[in-house]
Amino acid sequence: DESEEEPKLKYERLSNGVTEILQKDAASCMTVHEKFLALGTHYGKVYLLDVQGNITQKFDVSPVKINQISLDESGEHMGVCSEDGKVQVFGLYSAEEFHETFDCPIKIVAVHPHFVRSHFKQFVTGGKKLLLYERGWMNRWKPSVLHEGEGNIRNVKWRGHLIAWANNMGVKILDMISKQRITNVPRDDISLRPDMYPCSLCWKDNLTLIIGWGNSVKICSVKERHASEMRDLPNRYVEIVFQFDTEFYVSGLAPICDQLVILSYVKEISEKTEVERCARPRLDIVQPLPESCEEISSDALTVRGFQENECRDYHLEYSEGESLFYIISPRDVVVAKERDQDDHIDWLLEKKKYEEALMAAEISQKTIKKHKILDIGLAYINHLVEKGEYDLAARKCQKILGKNTELWEFEVYKFKEIGQLKAISRYLPRRDPILKPLIYEMVLHEFLESDYEGFATLIKEWPGDLYNNTIIVQAVVDHLKKDPQNRTLLRTLAELYTYDQRYGRALEIYLTLRHKDVFQLIHKHNLFSSIKDKIVLLMDFDSEKAVDMLLDNEDKISIDRVVEELENRPELQHVYLHKLFKRDHHKGQRYHEKQISLYAEYDRPNLLPFLRDSTHCPLEKALEICQQRNFVEETVYLLSRMGNSRSALKMIMEELQDVDKAIEFAKEQDDGELWEDLILYSIDKPPFITGLLNNIGTHVDPILLIHRIKEGMEIPNLRDSLVKILQDYNLQILLREGCKKILVADSLSLLKKMHRTQMKGVLVDEENICESCLSPILPSDASKSFSVVVFHCRHMFHRECLPVSNTVSSVQFCNICSAKHRGPGSAVLEMKK
Repeated sequence: DESEEEPKLKYERLSNGVTEILQKDAASCMTVHEKFLALGTHYGKVYLLDVQGNITQKFDVSPVKINQISLDESGEHMGVCSEDGKVQVFGLYSAEEFHETFDCPIKIVAVHPHFVRSHFKQFVTGGKKLLLYERGWMNRWKPSVLHEGEGNIRNVKWRGHLIAWANNMGVKILDMISKQRITNVPRDDISLRPDMYPCSLCWKDNLTLIIGWGNSVKICSVKERHASEMRDLPNRYVEIVFQFDTEFYVSGLAPICDQLVILSYVKEISEKTEVERCARPRLDIVQPLPESCEEISSDALTVRGFQENECRDYHLEYSEGESLFYIISPRDVVVAKERDQDDHIDWLLEKKKYEEALMAAEISQKTIKKHKILDIGLAYINHLVEKGEYDLAARKCQKILGKNTELWEFEVYKFKEIGQLKAISRYLPRRDPILKPLIYEMVLHEFLESDYEGFATLIKEWPGDLYNNTIIVQAVVDHLKKDPQNRTLLRTLAELYTYDQRYGRALEIYLTLRHKDVFQLIHKHNLFSSIKDKIVLLMDFDSEKAVDMLLDNEDKISIDRVVEELENRPELQHVYLHKLFKRDHHKGQRYHEKQISLYAEYDRPNLLPFLRDSTHCPLEKALEICQQRNFVEETVYLLSRMGNSRSALKMIMEELQDVDKAIEFAKEQDDGELWEDLILYSIDKPPFITGLLNNIGTHVDPILLIHRIKEGMEIPNLRDSLVKILQDYNLQILLREGCKKILVADSLSLLKKMHRTQMKGVLVDEENICESCLSPILPSDASKSFSVVVFHCRHMFHRECLPVSNTVSSVQFCNICSAKHRGPGSAVLEMKK
């Protein structure tokens, strides 16, 4: 079947002893117990079989066809009836036995489900009558007629306290407790011969009966009648809950969960002869609906001799506990089983759904017996390779092969054979497990021959211990002979040298390539000894990073060595010394003289800041260089620093002609003579006079300048300048008055504070002493009179110990504080008692 829908059941023939039996005889009926099988034949034999079909026991019951075999639930008692009217009920493991021969064929026998119990020794037989046999007094069997008059009884099913049977008219159900018949379900198609198209009965549970007859299926439910409805009616009734028709004739029924298994007899018309013939029987699983059904699965069965079989020749028996379904025909017995996870995986593999099969195996790995996850995974990889999906196949190797190094190596060689080593390269294990070095070398050689970028990526990603570094280095060197300037190969060779700890060679390549990792390499592996003669190369590559690195590691590469290496590259020398000066003004002091020329040549904007900040710079040399190059600002600064302020001012006025700068310079120097020179120089230059008038007011008396202005000289914006002078003067007056007010207020505030402080009381106790005699200030006897003098400075004296003042003034001062020339806090505060 090429359908994409997975079948629900799987089939196999019951072989072994069954094959041997059916070669000489034909099966007529079969009964299934959870422990064994009982098979009846056309030659009157009954065989007990195990579930594999092996014969365990044989009974010769009759010379003619066995019509029915019945077993109780324990499997210890069996009832058998045959076409010649014989009925036997006996114990398989006991001497208990019943024999009876009727004058008509007995089509059916059914023993009580609990026959093993003494008070349930009952069985029924069906021929022209439905007879109930019960064992009574003295172990005699008493028959009673349950039903007759509607033709032969062809099927009986006993479940619990209910017996269902079918005759020519329909199906009846008898309640054994009340001995009342509770329903009659007539057959739908009375045109079908009941002997050729017999009724199929099956109890799903103690209260649910399934009826199949012709092409009609009914599911009946036995229910309790409400007490108010009973009257003369039975206390139970039957309701048909599902009813539907099938395409073919029903030969057998069995429940499976809430669905039905239906064995169907099929007739078809031959395309060649247009004659109706028997076709293969079908086993369908359907979902019952109230008035129809939904087909879940449908399988056509190839049974031996199906072309000669009639509907009555097929039977369907089932084992409730294991969901096993037995299809019985005269020449064959086929077992249908629900498919397990192994079968599901089989079907997925057959349909080439390998990924789903792998997932199903992983989910059910504890329950599957037939399949192994690894085998499915390998089949999946092979399938992907066959389809040409090499990348996906390589990716799946990670999950499927896991840590199995042998399988990994096998797969790598397989990918090599088909020229797809590149596909698997990204997924090769790199840590746990690690494959043989040869595997990794093989992959690297493959990339080296065709893809330099891919080769470089692998070298970067793979740890260097996966392969023999020497072999790969030699291979790269050989390729570089053909293409010496290939940057990818050079970069990769540098990485290989790094793995091999040949850092010097790696550094040379990185510097040649101007690679960004060069500084990282130097720091990581402490290669400062290797770069002493490569400082120029480093500076050419990235002067900023190079200088930072050199300055951070002065202990490894000295300042003198760097300056020496850069001697022939003064522009780089300047960059290094400039940054050194920025970090520390004193470390490179021996090179400050050299730096003057370097700043003048390569970085004039930083020359003046350097001259200002350096304390080791020779001023004469600096002045000489600045004058040679006509650097006015720098020359002015140097002249002023060397004390020649007048020359510096003259240069500002003559060279720069910038009165504002001249005034600013004069302010910085704060020298009266310099202001005088500035005024003399500016007195015949009206623009300069304007500038002086606007700025000089706060430093020099403007009258000195105004008196010297020649009469009649035209000075631009003179009025505004005079107004500004007056405003500046008024502002100064206001500031002085404001300061005076603040000063007076502060003085008064402090005086009041001092007065309040001095007016406070002073604590005098036993711990205080006289500053003159050093004895306690208070007498030991408090009743005696005493006189104490306490000054505001907190010094204390006995009155008698205090020296007599020589001054005429009555105010007395503390001798100690007076000697130290203290202020007014030493006035006296006298205590008497």
